[in-house]
Amino acid sequence: MLRVMRNMLAIFAVVVAGLYVAGFFVFVSSLPRQPAHRVRADGIVALTGGDSRLDTAETLLEQGDGKRLLISGVHATLTKAALKHLVHGGRRFDCCADLGFAATSTRGNAREAASWARRHNYRSLIVVTANYHMPRSLHEFAMQMPDMRLVAYPVSQADIDLAGWWLDLHTLRVLHLEYAKYVGTMLVSALAAARAAHTAAHLPAHETNHVS
Repeated sequence: MLRVMRNMLAIFAVVVAGLYVAGFFVFVSSLPRQPAHRVRADGIVALTGGDSRLDTAETLLEQGDGKRLLISGVHATLTKAALKHLVHGGRRFDCCADLGFAATSTRGNAREAASWARRHNYRSLIVVTANYHMPRSLHEFAMQMPDMRLVAYPVSQADIDLAGWWLDLHTLRVLHLEYAKYVGTMLVSALAAARAAHTAAHLPAHETNHVS
């Protein structure tokens, strides 16, 4: 009996590992690309983590593709003047770019963006971040703002070679770490949804009607 259980666990582990690896290949192959056409939304949100993200977001702002720009996850010691110099900010940067200092994670970025979007009564956002970071970012943003129209504007980073990712150890490491975080985020969201559904199903009828 013990031997059978061990064999079953081994088979289960192989299946899970196979699904994980297959999912990783699907994740990498389906990473979004930068839109071929011009996009527009009420606001623009750039997630810090690379100069190319901020440069791209600033260009979108100057083009008028969004009314305002939020740069989320800015280091506490960085001033707006210093950031403007860093991204070669144009005439709209002074009036229409906001800095968010509270976020320290992707979920924090989403919460910071949600608060900012509510203050401005925005219904649509262009999300600017690295292409490999976009799937998790969009999921976190959608969880915080389910009614918001989100427009992905992925940016390529110079140190990440997606064309030959399997040949570059640094790229492979970055992509796998992001994939693991993405899987973890999806599992946490699924568990939270299941818990909420279970709680709602066991509420008395009058409480269920009150909640709805």
